[in-house]
Amino acid sequence: MGKQRVPDLYRAPFPLYSIKVDPNTGLVITAGGGGASKTGIKNAVHFLDLQLVGEHQYSASLLHSHDTDTRANMNLAIGNGVMAAGQDGTCCLMKFKHCTQKEGGKAAKDGNSVQQGNARRRAGKGDRGGQDGAAASGDMSDMKDETAQISVSGLAELQSDLNPQDPLQKVVRFSPDLSLLLTGGSDGYIRVWEFPSLKKKFDFKVHEGEVEDLDMSPGNKHLVTVGRDFACSVWSGNQLAMSLKWNETMPQIADKTYRYMACRFGKIEDQKDALRLYTVQIPHKRDRKPPPCYLTKWDGKSFLPMLTAPCGAEVISSMAVSDSGTFLGLGTVTGSVAIYIAFSLQKLYYVQESHGIVVTDLAFLPDSLKGRNIKGNNETAMLSVAVDSRCQMHAVPNRRSFPVWLVLFFCGLMVVGIVLLLQYLFPGFI
Repeated sequence: MGKQRVPDLYRAPFPLYSIKVDPNTGLVITAGGGGASKTGIKNAVHFLDLQLVGEHQYSASLLHSHDTDTRANMNLAIGNGVMAAGQDGTCCLMKFKHCTQKEGGKAAKDGNSVQQGNARRRAGKGDRGGQDGAAASGDMSDMKDETAQISVSGLAELQSDLNPQDPLQKVVRFSPDLSLLLTGGSDGYIRVWEFPSLKKKFDFKVHEGEVEDLDMSPGNKHLVTVGRDFACSVWSGNQLAMSLKWNETMPQIADKTYRYMACRFGKIEDQKDALRLYTVQIPHKRDRKPPPCYLTKWDGKSFLPMLTAPCGAEVISSMAVSDSGTFLGLGTVTGSVAIYIAFSLQKLYYVQESHGIVVTDLAFLPDSLKGRNIKGNNETAMLSVAVDSRCQMHAVPNRRSFPVWLVLFFCGLMVVGIVLLLQYLFPGFI
């Protein structure tokens, strides 16, 4: 699939920077905004109801818009009904849930942000932009008219970056077991809090310059971080365990010509104890003839490189891994979206410039029961958002396959046919 238009699933009235899918409810949560500038562009978190229409088509309706005042939501993590949003140098934690009408009324009295169908209510400043947000969405997505409500309430705000010039939280993650909350900032520090107590556990410098990405392995054994200082580091607690070198097996690539952009752990289907780490490397400087970006697959326990493959000359801006570990998603600064097979790092799906500008985040539909129901008759499905305010769905239909017995039957017929042909051409062959 080349340069063609993917229909927009939803269009927000502000730039989108993050998207997540709640595995428990199937809610799609998008976040973004225009920042503190007085341009009239909102800063908000939108809750979408995703539905499968037909066999391969999707639709999304806006259930709730939660206004975040003057702070844009640059990154997002969700876990067990809690979302952690990066707003400037702060990590803002908010609790969200589906409410009955009675619970929704109580939440409104308590000052929480609540919304139901087309009837919108505001309580305090938490939902000031709700009605305007829906209006700005226009005909792209209708409000879902049903009795289910979404309530959002503030839990805490954590100082996640202490850069004196321009504090900015670059990344936020929950650990796989939801016992830790981790943030990385422009000051090069990783900060770790116990969750849900929010007692700070670690606060240490991992990179000279900005932290680009981080991920925690299952069991919280290893933390991997990548930064703008060309480093990809593996940590045990707050102690450096090792530094990774992706180009050791590629001597033609000099050091510091590429830098790490993203890192993600991934499972291996049907191998319970196996683990992989995936990293993306992008050129440090752009040439007139752009060099390729690279994907690297590592053993997730020994951290030895297993496979490196080029992934195109478009600079990668975001990466995601499916719950099963079978697929990798990549977005680019030029708006293209691709899905790769994790085992071989081969491209399975590609749409050139699907978005008009930088793809800021990707999210596969989860393997939970709710996620599988939405996925339908697709092998995988992935959501993408970009600065162009658009949310899109990228689905890979199930590939048709033949039963083994049918393949063997046709092979047998072929062998018999060849033997008969040789007997006809060369009498006495048998």
